[in-house]
Amino acid sequence: MDLAFTPEEQKFRQDIRAWVRENLPQDIAHKVHNALRLSRDDMQRWARILGQKGWLGYGWPQQFGGPGWTAVQKHLFEEECALAGAPRIVPFGPVMVASVIMTFGSPEQQQRFLPGIASGEVWWSQGYSEPGSGSDLASIKTRAERQGDKFIVNGQKTWTTLAQYGEWIFCLVRTSTEGKPQTGISFLLIDMKSPGVSVRPIIMLDGEHEVNEVFFDNVEVPAENLIGEENKGWTYAKHLLSHERTNIADVNRAKRELERVKRIAKTEGVYEDRRFRDEIAKLEVDVVALEMMVLRVLSAEKSGKNPLDIAGLLKIKGSEIQQRYTELMMLAAGPFAVPFVKEAMEAGWQGNFPGGTVGLAPLAATYFNLRKTTIYGGSNEVQRNIVSQFVLG
Repeated sequence: MDLAFTPEEQKFRQDIRAWVRENLPQDIAHKVHNALRLSRDDMQRWARILGQKGWLGYGWPQQFGGPGWTAVQKHLFEEECALAGAPRIVPFGPVMVASVIMTFGSPEQQQRFLPGIASGEVWWSQGYSEPGSGSDLASIKTRAERQGDKFIVNGQKTWTTLAQYGEWIFCLVRTSTEGKPQTGISFLLIDMKSPGVSVRPIIMLDGEHEVNEVFFDNVEVPAENLIGEENKGWTYAKHLLSHERTNIADVNRAKRELERVKRIAKTEGVYEDRRFRDEIAKLEVDVVALEMMVLRVLSAEKSGKNPLDIAGLLKIKGSEIQQRYTELMMLAAGPFAVPFVKEAMEAGWQGNFPGGTVGLAPLAATYFNLRKTTIYGGSNEVQRNIVSQFVLG
């Protein structure tokens, strides 16, 4: 198994690095490198820049307007964007629902929805989790009743990330109560401007409005917005979840944030503490191990072998690493990591280091925010059960 990049792949990396350096707005990169709040405009601006280049759907095949890159090229693109300080691509459109539409959607649905996703013009949200139905998605209760050429949808979704910006939402809905719970689920695309759709914010511990509750009150959805067959949505949901869990691992962001841990530790004078440096070293070993796991999968794909289905493993390790680097940042900063006054930051106070480098103010917010990573996308406890069943039978 060869984990080294070929000369052609190294050239591809250099080309991507040069393009990102030239096209990534520096005000956005500054925010990303220092964990400052990204606005909707910041995220949408970068998405449109990628869309104009044809790279927002960087994982798409050429037949749907994507670049048709190999798995290794996609990895290198993600790495160079992360290290340069580009925002993470909001995955719900270009990574998640686009894959479902390309794989299971009709030609008419592909022509209707994919162009707006590829350009970055249409913001998509994910309607999966419900109160009482998170990792156990098969227990969802949001109901879609077929009435002629439309569905009438009633129910509630929760923890819906950035739904306050959403224009469309892809939802798992219950269309049958017969048989096993998984057999009565359908996959529906819903216009969030439809009458009866309402969004209520959930303000998190860090004071941010990142997630929401979404309510459906007799929402009429054209039957043509049903993906695939009625009651077959569980199959499409499983296809999508493998993309979500791999995306959560985010080894490239971990590499960038590891360097930020070192910068903070050096500035705060704790980098010379042997015990603290040992913790950084252990984190770095785990980041490298996660990267090796990703590269093993890429190597297997490149050689035509079927790689081990390790989406769950990537999710487990990647999410735990994200929590550990935020913990080390908090430990390095000590009491200076605690203050997080949103109004002060919006007024321009960022807790600057000598020399103007943005400092410690967002650390507590990031720490609190990433407590959720081991829960969403299927809790790590559930993922360990899935992995053990796969390995042990």
